Amino acid sequence: MIKNKFLLAFIILTSNSVFLESSNLVIKNAKIYDGIENNSYQGHILISEGVISKISKTSIPYAEKIYDAKGKIVTPGFIAPDTQIGIIEIGALSVTRDDEASIYNIGFSIHDAFNPNSVLIPWNRANGITSAITLPRNTSSPIGGLGSFFLLDSNLDISSEADIVMIGRFGGSGSSSRAETLALIDDMLSFVSSLDKKDISSDASIDEVIDDSSLASHMDFKPRDVKALYSLIHDNLPLIIKAHRASDIIKLIELKNTYDLNLIIMGAQEASLVTDEIIENNVPLIVNPINNIPNSFDELASNINMTSMLEKAGATLMFNVSRSHNYHLIRQGAGIAVANGMSYGGAIKALTSNVAKTFNLNNRGSIKVGNMADIVVWEDDPLEPSSMPEKVFINGLDTDLTTRSTRLRDRYIKDLEKPNTYRN
Repeated sequence: MIKNKFLLAFIILTSNSVFLESSNLVIKNAKIYDGIENNSYQGHILISEGVISKISKTSIPYAEKIYDAKGKIVTPGFIAPDTQIGIIEIGALSVTRDDEASIYNIGFSIHDAFNPNSVLIPWNRANGITSAITLPRNTSSPIGGLGSFFLLDSNLDISSEADIVMIGRFGGSGSSSRAETLALIDDMLSFVSSLDKKDISSDASIDEVIDDSSLASHMDFKPRDVKALYSLIHDNLPLIIKAHRASDIIKLIELKNTYDLNLIIMGAQEASLVTDEIIENNVPLIVNPINNIPNSFDELASNINMTSMLEKAGATLMFNVSRSHNYHLIRQGAGIAVANGMSYGGAIKALTSNVAKTFNLNNRGSIKVGNMADIVVWEDDPLEPSSMPEKVFINGLDTDLTTRSTRLRDRYIKDLEKPNTYRN
């Protein structure tokens, strides 16, 4: 009987030990940029059940598993705010694209097309990108198309938040007259502002609303489109509109105030000309910090110092790149922003917590107690393209950093005694 008790106690202890090892981890001796403060600090991070449960600047918390960062930089996992990750493999091949629709416009959602086995995911993840907001291509409507949030963990049981943002375009990024585009957006928002919950209680009710509206009928709205538009006004759904020209930004801010929109402006290469209006109206910006030479007549005020000027004024900034399905390139852009006056901590925020706050991604984007443990340990400076992650944790799990590139590298430097076709 006594032997059985000892055996039972041994089984319980060893079981708990395995459990702790798999679900509890301390990252010690880390130089932490937490996405909250501009400056770093030395500390130790305890991860329990995938959540950051303690951060200590002094004593090392207890855990069965310890990873020594040895003073290296540790950041939140980077969040891409403007990508086609998971819905496009090769832009030039239509068979690899799931970013556009032929029937739906405003209510077109890419959520169910996301491919967690996309070859782009491992490479972005191996560059510290742990999650992404994936956006569709612009539809024929000036506002329309829904983007979703995804964890880049390559798990077939996809972790996501569907349809968290709508996109749009205004100005030189569209083919219609600015005046007509603005009038059309205004009319669409006016139409949906007049609706209440009863009007969208069923598809049949929505069909009646569409039949009663000349605009909705002319634009061939579907119930899915009306529901998406309704969310803009009544559910505070974020709306990203691509625009560059300073006068266009002013017009969009007027629309924001008229309809109480949750507006985000993407591009905004002339934002420095209307900084006061952007700050006063609390409009977050998604910008490419590398742009220095105008790409169009809408961008004549492009300036490599724009991000530092906007940061000092108090703007909420996020970063994107021109090749949005390869968002990992933004580390170079963030580094260039810092080289031209932006604070280092501010650049980290633009890659992490600013995205989480803007898109209501609760419990992500910063290293703080209670947040999900999306954490990257870097070999060296993360804003230096030649520096790569040493460890990437998503929901507290140590993720695989193998990519097609690393496999090709290993194929030709390992097992050299074997023919190429027999190497892994």
